[in-house]
Amino acid sequence: MTKTYQKFRFRIGILATLIFLAYSILSIRLFQIQVLKRLQYQEAIVEQAQRKQILKPNRGIIYDRKNRPFTRNLIHYTLSAKPKLVKEKVLLANALSKRTGKNPESYIKKLNSKKDFVFLERKLQRETLDSFEAELFEGLKIERNYRRYYPHEHIASQLIGYTNVDDEGISGIEKDFNQYLTGKAGWVIKTRGWKGTYQKKGGSPYQDPVNGNNIQLTIDLEYQSILQEELEKRRLETAAKAATGIIMNPQTGEIMAIASTPSFNNNRYNLTESNTHRIRAITDQFEPGSTFKIVAAVAALIDNKVDLNDEFDCENGTYPYYDIVVKDHEKYQHLNFSQIIKHSSNIGIIKAMELVGSYGLFKTARDLGFGTPTNISLSGELSGKLHPIKNWSRVSLGQISMGYEVGVTAIQLATAYCAIANGGYVVTPTIVRQIANNKNVILYTENPDIVRKVGNKKISDKIIKMLRSVVSDEGGTGNKASITGWNVAGKTGTAKKATNGKYSNDKYISNFVGFLPADNPQLLGAIILDEPIKPFHWGSEGAAVAFSRIMKRILNHDDTIIPPRIEIDENEQNNKELVLLNQSKKNKKGVPLQLSAINNYDKRVVMPDIRGFSMRKAISMLLKKGLKYKINGSGIVSWQTPEPGKLIASGTTCVVSLK
Repeated sequence: MTKTYQKFRFRIGILATLIFLAYSILSIRLFQIQVLKRLQYQEAIVEQAQRKQILKPNRGIIYDRKNRPFTRNLIHYTLSAKPKLVKEKVLLANALSKRTGKNPESYIKKLNSKKDFVFLERKLQRETLDSFEAELFEGLKIERNYRRYYPHEHIASQLIGYTNVDDEGISGIEKDFNQYLTGKAGWVIKTRGWKGTYQKKGGSPYQDPVNGNNIQLTIDLEYQSILQEELEKRRLETAAKAATGIIMNPQTGEIMAIASTPSFNNNRYNLTESNTHRIRAITDQFEPGSTFKIVAAVAALIDNKVDLNDEFDCENGTYPYYDIVVKDHEKYQHLNFSQIIKHSSNIGIIKAMELVGSYGLFKTARDLGFGTPTNISLSGELSGKLHPIKNWSRVSLGQISMGYEVGVTAIQLATAYCAIANGGYVVTPTIVRQIANNKNVILYTENPDIVRKVGNKKISDKIIKMLRSVVSDEGGTGNKASITGWNVAGKTGTAKKATNGKYSNDKYISNFVGFLPADNPQLLGAIILDEPIKPFHWGSEGAAVAFSRIMKRILNHDDTIIPPRIEIDENEQNNKELVLLNQSKKNKKGVPLQLSAINNYDKRVVMPDIRGFSMRKAISMLLKKGLKYKINGSGIVSWQTPEPGKLIASGTTCVVSLK
């Protein structure tokens, strides 16, 4: 060994050791990368070279009964970032500021956040991002989304509801049927090109999004618009706190319109108070007053305790009833039962109910649906208030017969009157006709569902006769609900509001429920005014007027409603019956099922009794009469409309339920 080597041997040894250690470490590291963590680093390389882009689905559209849209989907963009990955933060902030007009400092603050993920902008329009090269900024992400838009703004806003920034339903139909309206997101893999941009290449894996399902409501857009316009007009005229209304087909339970005012614009729901967002017809209960007297009337006739011609002493308008004094708005002497309803005598209805008793009144009220929800497919419905008999005081029988000591919702009141109008069948109200996917496959339908039968056709006819007199006869409280040329049946209601445990002398509920034509009801309306000023607090002066205006406009708009037939003088038209309004022979879509065919009105047939027969036999009997049919359920016919023996137009579509 040379002297030089001897001199530097120690240093060389150290150096060799270091080289060996470095080589060993490098080898171990390479082993980790190439063997142990091979898959991890392969995924990282792929991640850098490829990007998985989420493809958002379209939210389902909500339509009216004639397939006119209540909703639309507008394209917008969301900008988000991972602050740790963004290197050119100032450059990005300035670039965004030039397009949005916002201070770049607001973006820099977000980009300096310690969070893993931040939103920079939401709901940006396409033109705002025009020529914006997002790929130049590492850590920046642009997503294409859809934003809900409501073209009719305040029309049906409470019913339709609205969505949040994530397009999730948080109110109304949007919320209650969110699972149907929300689609399923898809994805596509994009590869990074030599310019640094990500592009979809042929053969790249992808999954198409599945759009949400479409919903067709029972609501008619024109009916809805008319109802809201007239409710708001009457609310302002009467200085009422709020106004609520429902229009239904009493034969099927379909809701044609439902609204309350004040309303709101669901495109800007955050600018209005939340108490205007609820569907008052199902969420608010009230004491109805005299519109509840119809329950007492049904109870009296069912038990055969009272006949229409039975007379009662109305005590000249003042009646001491235990520890309270009951008064009528007029000093009546003797009134028969029909006149008690026509004049809305409190004293008369109490005396009639004393013959019926507590059990009869309670049972009838419960059978007509009071004290229980109607089970409409909307969230937030109240059950109302109907105390069990054991909790009644000695004046409860009288109070309840007058429409006090009970709490009802507008939908309960309307549903009960539907049962009167259709012959005694309590039908679950429906708001959704059907739900279908983009391939028009029906996923969900709401058909008429009969809850129970109350009374019979004979009793219903007697009640309708009394309600007809309320509107048409001189002295009837519902005269202002009348419509020239149409037979209207209905009942007024006026009730003091309870505040702090006492009934107010200046706060009232004015309400009216009516239907037409009385001999073949096709439309039913319930109108409620909350705290109108005097004299509009009377049901006859406040709500009845609104009912008449609403129905007049609907009848002028919709010529599918079959008008009544009237007798002409013997010397005119050879004593022939004339139809008041023109009846078109064209096919009319969107009319109630049982009225969908009104061709050849003068060619009439008697509706056969098909109850108790099999479906095949029932269909055969209907076809022999030249009638069409709509079948619900399976088994034996349990319910039909029109009712047996009714004279109807040839070609009418009959609704048949089987169990």
